[in-house]
Amino acid sequence: MKNASIITNVILSVAVIVLFILHFTSKSSVSDSGSVTQGEMAAAGDIVYVQIDSLVNQYDMFNDLKSELESKAQTIQSDLTKRSRTFENDVKDFQQKVQKGLITRSQAETQQQQLAMREQELQNYANQKQVEMQEEEQVLYRRVFDALNSYLVKMNQEKGFAMIISTNSATNTILLGDSGLDITKMVVAGLNDEYIKTKAKR
Repeated sequence: MKNASIITNVILSVAVIVLFILHFTSKSSVSDSGSVTQGEMAAAGDIVYVQIDSLVNQYDMFNDLKSELESKAQTIQSDLTKRSRTFENDVKDFQQKVQKGLITRSQAETQQQQLAMREQELQNYANQKQVEMQEEEQVLYRRVFDALNSYLVKMNQEKGFAMIISTNSATNTILLGDSGLDITKMVVAGLNDEYIKTKAKR
């Protein structure tokens, strides 16, 4: 399982979040201003945005979960490689015995059937582990989604933004945006603070 695959899937999954918290009906003009610090202009009633790419890369919980998942994937891959090599060696040993006439035809048929069963078991095991890893990926996405969604709702009770939208490099929905309305750093800082508190309770 590749890092790029995990990151891309998480970004695409989380990018679906377009959290409409409509407390106000006022419209906010969006213009580019390099002199404004990120999130500095954002005020109650504004339409603000979060850059999901940056958020995911800087979110400690995501990075921790991703590392755990990658470590588990490497362990599974090592196990599968070891099992496959053992099986391949046994197949070669069987073939050599048949070629040298060291076993009877009956023994050869029995061992061939046993090897076929082992091959199927190995394939089933590999498929099972693949399904397990896919399920764990989905759990990772849901945990990140849930943490982000919960934090945005909590944060917006205080901030009162009219709308919080998401953007990323793959499907950029904001062609031009004032950096003062980009609350990515604020959200990342808040999420990481929440995550630190959660880890401390373990």
